[in-house]
Amino acid sequence: MDHFLRPKATVLPDSATIPDANLIRPAPDRFTHRVRSAQPYYYTAPRGDDAADGTFDAGAKVVVLSHTGGRWCHVADARGLHVVTAFSGLEALL
Repeated sequence: MDHFLRPKATVLPDSATIPDANLIRPAPDRFTHRVRSAQPYYYTAPRGDDAADGTFDAGAKVVVLSHTGGRWCHVADARGLHVVTAFSGLEALL
């Protein structure tokens, strides 16, 4: 047992961990809002103490796809990631 054969290491693309339903292709190239400070996002509307699926960095640009006046809105970022996040953490771009 002096030698072990190991497969070549590879880095999986983002699409390997992001559900297909949460990707928009082609990704948006126009944005309506910017994230004020780092804030979590969710693949589906959060219920109770659901753990965030990721976090937007401060300054990330997004397009608001839908917002019905409540706390949450659907957005897409430059990667085409379609998620739910808090509308109060966004500021409109001029």
